[in-house]
Amino acid sequence: MIKYKGNLVVSLIFIEKYFNNYFCAATSVVGIWIIYFFMTRIIILAAGKGTRMNSELPKALVLLKGRPMIKYLLDSIRSAGIDQRPLIVVSPDNKEIISRELKEYEVDYAIQDCPLGTGHAVSCAENFLASETKKVLVLYGDHPFFKAESIKKFAALDQETLAMMTVKLSDFSDWRHNFYHWGRIIRDENGRIIKITEFKDANETEKEISEVNPAVMGFNKEWLFENLKKINNDNKSEEYYLTDLVKIAFDQGAEIGSVSVEPQEAMGVNSREELEIAEGLLK
Repeated sequence: MIKYKGNLVVSLIFIEKYFNNYFCAATSVVGIWIIYFFMTRIIILAAGKGTRMNSELPKALVLLKGRPMIKYLLDSIRSAGIDQRPLIVVSPDNKEIISRELKEYEVDYAIQDCPLGTGHAVSCAENFLASETKKVLVLYGDHPFFKAESIKKFAALDQETLAMMTVKLSDFSDWRHNFYHWGRIIRDENGRIIKITEFKDANETEKEISEVNPAVMGFNKEWLFENLKKINNDNKSEEYYLTDLVKIAFDQGAEIGSVSVEPQEAMGVNSREELEIAEGLLK
């Protein structure tokens, strides 16, 4: 051993440098990956019951062609590569059954104790987001048709405050009648989005607007949770609407980004009739 001390020392120094460099490089890559992973998070709202579907299951678990419809959305999110561990907001009543049904997916859960609206549901997820998170995308468990490409395109929008998906319809006839009770996108004379009026609160003129809100929104995280505190439940449903943030952003002078998606892709499922239509669209 002493005879080869010089060569051994040189070899050990080389090995130490090699592994130190490799370890530092690997650590840097992992660190960058972790930061990127937490930069954009996806929240899926899935606390709704299946009452209007005549089902005892949570709405997100109602079967569409033999599969819970939330699984179609989770598959697209996974393929998009934006957030490999999305956060699902559930109710105390449905957390166990949803988590059991989705055991093959890497997801986290936040609890919405009371059904006080979409704005309140998103606020329940705040403590589950890392400080590194910059963007938050909000989707819904009863929207099974969004494609991975559309999710990636939407996530790439500049979201200094907020951005949203919209659906432009030729009319509300035939299967497009499903969109009639959706919120209306209200734009000013310059084409800028200024607010969303929910159908229950819309006047007859607003109900004629054929650009509707599929409720998919993206936010700067800090702006989101700072401004969620400003919304109220002064509406016919007495709920805290996430969509009220659109008017708040406009009043602050923010530019609200948007991307339009095809009606078939944005379609939600809220009734047995809509489920039948969705099964006809699914190929």
